[in-house]
Amino acid sequence: MKEPQQNINDVKTRIMNLKGKGVEMQINHGRKKIKTYSGVVEDVYSSVFVVKLDCSSVNQKATYSYSDILCGDVKIALKR
Repeated sequence: MKEPQQNINDVKTRIMNLKGKGVEMQINHGRKKIKTYSGVVEDVYSSVFVVKLDCSSVNQKATYSYSDILCGDVKIALKR
């Protein structure tokens, strides 16, 4: 079994530091379907965080859990 390189508290802290900043995300939708989005981390809660996506003219939001980042389904980085 592979040891996790980060824990849930590290992920929460990293996302809290990104609140209000532009981010780029890679989302694994399964079956080799990986999509890239950009947006702004809007809200941070105890078990999930909300990202306002830039991809459409409609105000679209997506919610992800911190465990999505831990298991590798979501990768998030500060926008360049």
